[in-house]
Amino acid sequence: MAKKEKEDINEFIDVKAEAKANTRISMKELIDGSILTRKSMVVQMPFIIFLSFLAITYIGNRYHAEKVIRDMTKLQEQVMDLRSESITTASELMFISKQSEVVKMVKASQLNLEESVKPPIKIKR
Repeated sequence: MAKKEKEDINEFIDVKAEAKANTRISMKELIDGSILTRKSMVVQMPFIIFLSFLAITYIGNRYHAEKVIRDMTKLQEQVMDLRSESITTASELMFISKQSEVVKMVKASQLNLEESVKPPIKIKR
């Protein structure tokens, strides 16, 4: 039994040494890609692919969000410009629709119109 025990111990030491050698990652294995063919890496490949998919999705989502924010900023600037233009136009319209301004514009364009002296009357049915 002593011989068998020594063989078992030697086999155990060999398995441990092989496992230890398999856990070391050399730069050469990393560069040439042979690290991806190890059994431990092959078992973990679905998880690595899942993590890669999540990373790509996260990056794409961030780019999309930044694009939406840029578009929102542009639209807000356009709204501000259009709003100020609307206010300016409304104030100009109110100014030129005053009675005194209408009289000035009629005289300037020589339409031969006269301002009514009589107040308007209400028509009743």
